[in-house]
Amino acid sequence: MYFQKKHVKVIRLASLGFLMAALLFIQATLVQAGRLSQIPTVSIPTVTGTPVGAIAVVKPNDQGYSNVRAGPSTVDYEIIGVLTENSAVPALGRSPGGDWILIAYPGVPGGIAWIYADNVDVKGTLPVVEPPPTPTPRVTPTIDPTLAAQFLVEAPVTRLPTYTAPPPITVPTFQVDAPITSSGRIPMGLVIIALAVIGIFGTLISLLSGR
Repeated sequence: MYFQKKHVKVIRLASLGFLMAALLFIQATLVQAGRLSQIPTVSIPTVTGTPVGAIAVVKPNDQGYSNVRAGPSTVDYEIIGVLTENSAVPALGRSPGGDWILIAYPGVPGGIAWIYADNVDVKGTLPVVEPPPTPTPRVTPTIDPTLAAQFLVEAPVTRLPTYTAPPPITVPTFQVDAPITSSGRIPMGLVIIALAVIGIFGTLISLLSGR
C-alpha cells in the first residue's frame, strides 16, 4: 500500500513537470513569433546624423563674458543676459551689416537674442535677418516748466552805440613864394661889407698916426 501511494505521487510530480515544460515551450514559441512579426519585410534605410546648423562660440575676453541684447544695437536695445567665454550656442542669422549675430537664447521672450559679432567665432553660414523694431520708451521725459524757469536768465538788451562819421579832413595848402627879383637897390650885405672895410681902414690909419 505504501509503495502504491509513492508511485502515484511520482506520477503526479512527473505530470506536473511535463505540464510546466510544455507551458514554457509554448511561451517561448509565442515570444519568438512576436519578435519575428516585428521585423519589417522591406529594406531599412540607413540613418545618418545631420548637422545642427551654425554655431557661435564666445571668444575669451578680460571680463570673462559677453553681453547679449534684445536687438542689434548697444543704444536702442537693452541687455537681456550674458554668455560666458567659450560658450557655444546655435547661431540663427546675422544683421544686414554683419555686425551682430542672432543666437538661440532660451529664457527670454522669443528665445532669441543678439550678440556682437566681434565677440564670437561663427562656424557655418548664416542668413541675413532683419532686426526687431526699436522698443518705445515706457516713460516720456518731461521738464517741469517752473523748475526750468529758474535756470532761464534773460539778459537785458543793450543798445549799440550810434556811429557818427568824422568830419572831413582839411588838407592845408601852401603858397609858393615868388622869386626875389632885383629892384635896383644895393644889397644890404654889400653895404655891411663896405662899412666893415671902411672901419678896418680907419683903424689902420689911427694906428699909423699914433706912432
